[in-house]
Amino acid sequence: MSFHRRALLIAVSAVACVSAAAVYAFTSGTDEQVAVPVPDAQVAGYCAALHAQLPKKLNGLSRHDLKPDSDLVAGWGHPSVVLRCGVPRPAADADADTDATEVNGVTWSFEQNADGSVRLTTTLRKAYVELTLPPKYAHDASPLLDLAAPVKHTIPEGI
Repeated sequence: MSFHRRALLIAVSAVACVSAAAVYAFTSGTDEQVAVPVPDAQVAGYCAALHAQLPKKLNGLSRHDLKPDSDLVAGWGHPSVVLRCGVPRPAADADADTDATEVNGVTWSFEQNADGSVRLTTTLRKAYVELTLPPKYAHDASPLLDLAAPVKHTIPEGI
């Protein structure tokens, strides 16, 4: 094999590797690192049931993987709307003046974060589900409509 032909094969192989890496980075680069809650076994069971019923689309946003892969987290859209199941009860729930809303039988408390995002957390359920809306989606309660039925069917009421 001549030097030029060998150099061409090496160059083509290098381009293929770089292209594959770029495709991997593009497709998996959307995965975001999130803190996974550490609930007890009963709550984890409720969360696994919820995870199985979560919608593929949330207010038109496509679902995608988050890292680490877990039945306790899910994401939609970019920037991601992030759901975490099995989080501790928010301190704000102890305050009778905490803002809350009820959507199709599921009550959510909400907190505005300094970065403009909104954190919503279910109340009066056996497992707490937290939904964080980035600033881009913070003024849209539509995701709560898409999550109401799965939460109602998988996480019993109670504290």
